[in-house]
Amino acid sequence: MEPLNITRDIIQRQIKEKNTLQFERRYHVIDPFIKRLGLECELEGHSGCVNCLEWNEKGDLLASGSDDQHAILWDPFSCKKLLTMHTGHTANIFTVKFLPHSNDRTLITGAADSKVHVHDLTVKETVHMFGEHTNRVKRIAAAPMWPNTFWSAAEDGTVRQYDLRESSKRSQVLVDLTEYCGQHVEAKCLAINPQNNNYLAVGASGPFVRVYDVRMIHNHRKTVKQSLTPGLHTFCDRYKSVPDGAVQYYVAGHLPVKQPDYNNRLRVLVATYVAFNPDGTELLVNMGGEQVYLFDLTNKQKPYTFLLPKKCHSSTDLQNGKSTTNGVTNGIHLHSNGFRLSDAWSQSSVPYELPLHLERLKQQANDAFSRQQWTQAIQLYSKTIQQAPGNPMLYGNRAAAFMKRKWDGDHYDALRDCLKAISLNPSHLKAHFRLARCLFELKYVAEALECLDDFKGRFPDQAHSSACDALDRDIKAVLFAKTDSSEEKKAGTTTPIRIRSSGRKDSISDDEVILRERGYDYKSRYCGHCNTTTDIKEANFFGSNGQYIVSGSDDGSFFIWEKETTNLVRVLQGDESIVNCLQPHPKHCFLATSGIDPVVRLWSPRPESEDQNERVIEDMEGASQANQRRMNADPLEVMLLNMGYRITGLTNSGMASDDEENSEGQVQCRPS
Repeated sequence: MEPLNITRDIIQRQIKEKNTLQFERRYHVIDPFIKRLGLECELEGHSGCVNCLEWNEKGDLLASGSDDQHAILWDPFSCKKLLTMHTGHTANIFTVKFLPHSNDRTLITGAADSKVHVHDLTVKETVHMFGEHTNRVKRIAAAPMWPNTFWSAAEDGTVRQYDLRESSKRSQVLVDLTEYCGQHVEAKCLAINPQNNNYLAVGASGPFVRVYDVRMIHNHRKTVKQSLTPGLHTFCDRYKSVPDGAVQYYVAGHLPVKQPDYNNRLRVLVATYVAFNPDGTELLVNMGGEQVYLFDLTNKQKPYTFLLPKKCHSSTDLQNGKSTTNGVTNGIHLHSNGFRLSDAWSQSSVPYELPLHLERLKQQANDAFSRQQWTQAIQLYSKTIQQAPGNPMLYGNRAAAFMKRKWDGDHYDALRDCLKAISLNPSHLKAHFRLARCLFELKYVAEALECLDDFKGRFPDQAHSSACDALDRDIKAVLFAKTDSSEEKKAGTTTPIRIRSSGRKDSISDDEVILRERGYDYKSRYCGHCNTTTDIKEANFFGSNGQYIVSGSDDGSFFIWEKETTNLVRVLQGDESIVNCLQPHPKHCFLATSGIDPVVRLWSPRPESEDQNERVIEDMEGASQANQRRMNADPLEVMLLNMGYRITGLTNSGMASDDEENSEGQVQCRPS
């Protein structure tokens, strides 16, 4: 990101008045404001949990919906309640949305009673009630390009489209996930691309997020309808409501393999919120049971687990190009003899010397690593990488820190860093070895053995080192244990990369399997929060360029990260129990949050004269570690935590090293 030059931009604004808006947008959320962010006021008026917040386009109105079945309209700048309206719902409200171009007179709500209601705020009446959903309505989305149209996602597995101009006032099913994933799938969230309203992102049960081209779906259905002969049933066996090419899947590359482990620990993977960045080029996903992920929609990346040795892929997979992304394979060519580095990378000559100020930063990271402060080391390496993205040593060092920390997804991020380091320096010995270790930790055991054999061939002097021998024993112990269990495992194979369903294999259609295998990987990952207790927890871009990421947490805090470095920069106490909603103001450094408490809280930069901000969580690393333990705690311990009991000395199923496991304090959270 281009560095800020405030003096230059002020001068340009004085010369060209038309740049005033651009100036305001550029500087309305900057690092000094983030560091001074504090509680502005509390909006009281609800009598239950506040489950949803929504700014109008101008930013002078804030709407909220609650378990009390009421919607409230607020003036955020005077901190006053303008309107309280009973929505007619008979259960918890989960979503509110202003209809675009309605002069803020039309508000739409969705609730646990499976209903969608449309309200005229000028007369305080509910003017339309839609009841076609058969389970809880979790999210509503609207698009400026279609001011009379909106969509809803519900736990019946469908996304419905509404057009208020139609006389019948009935909705139609746009996407039915049950056709692909079985009757138990639930749609949880959706969002419209702000730059191209034809694209709709949908989050649902499981780790996969889908982006649909609405035009292709409608055009396909028109074509099918026109081609049908009288008397022919519309939904014949060969009919697909979503045509080929109309949807693209996105998934964190390690999650399909990890999902069975999470299921065994009663950890549910579900996308609780999706959001596009202001440019519509990135998609942010808050993955319930895991971390926050950012997907690049333009420079798409295949999951690195698809880039393993050829034996893991069928010949059909390779012919279909599933192991490549637009011809790019991240430097690993898939041959029958295993890994082979790209010739282009082998011939590259990258200067590895760092400028003095970055060398100091790297040394600080190394010092943090030696003190076993893994998160601090990762953040310092990330900050250095941002300024020196061509240095392989930085990626190799950060991979080592990820492998030591062992939070959820760390070994996969380490694998990605190892591959990047090898691409920049094919002779990076430690990156080659760590790659084999990461594959083993990710349960690609046969692939780890092949990678280790490749390492021994490349670096024969290290072939009998203690670390190499130890990894060799670990791998062969697992392979020999599997040999006795089945004929398939007698051949030495491991969990195939072909993505499988979790528990209900017969409910996943063949089309769904193919779509999942064509999924793209994430660009960045944000860690520290906990999202296991509620399924409405949001994550959003903050700033005109989406330069910060914000998310709520089960510990009552909300977290703020730098988007580019993924570094955690601020943690604030936002609720007595759980923060679910975070909605940034469209024009100012102003943030609205809500959760289990029956209040809405507004946050803005506090005056420099204020000595102390009581809402700031100073020990950000400690809060993050506690949340990671919480996500990996025994389900009984989590239940006790949610009942308000204090559990000390929670361990994390192999997350920490032996000397760290009991070093953390207490965690507490009350039920949602």
